[in-house]
Amino acid sequence: MQQLTEIRWHARAGQGAVTAAKVVAETALAADQYMQAMPEYGPERMGAPIKAFTRISAEPIEIHCNIENPNVVVVLDDSLIDVVDVAEGLVDDGVIIINTCTPPDQVRAALKVGDGVRVACVDASGIALDTIKRDIPNTPMVGALIKTTDVIDIEVFKDLLAKNLGKKFGQEMIDANFASVDRAFQEVTVG
Repeated sequence: MQQLTEIRWHARAGQGAVTAAKVVAETALAADQYMQAMPEYGPERMGAPIKAFTRISAEPIEIHCNIENPNVVVVLDDSLIDVVDVAEGLVDDGVIIINTCTPPDQVRAALKVGDGVRVACVDASGIALDTIKRDIPNTPMVGALIKTTDVIDIEVFKDLLAKNLGKKFGQEMIDANFASVDRAFQEVTVG
């Protein structure tokens, strides 16, 4: 892992991006990394565009601001591509992961990102509907994040996910979320 990994999450309110940003950070902490996770939203209504941020580092993190030049951008709703410049500030060798059925080459052309940027696509909404029976794509998107970046360990993530979900849900929902993570890990395509 590089010294500092900065992840910017784009979603609509209610899709679980803030929760995903926090759980990814908690996973890094459980693996003896330093972390930060923070949302950026105001009085948004359900469905409004929001951002969240995660920093992960092997060294203490001494900056405390929003992420302007992320290494990774995770987009939980592909309709945001027409509303928000999701690739803004993405580093030249960064990764953008999008919840979409569109192939990576078409997404690359739509976003007008450089050749050094890896574009990853996964149908996280379809996976979520199949596995957890709700269109909340955050856990499958974390599966795609793990596969494309290797920034956190999948087993450590699943352990934390089970603990967090176990506070509100039974084993059936935990297993469904595990299935969504595993499917996205397998089905994500990178171009």
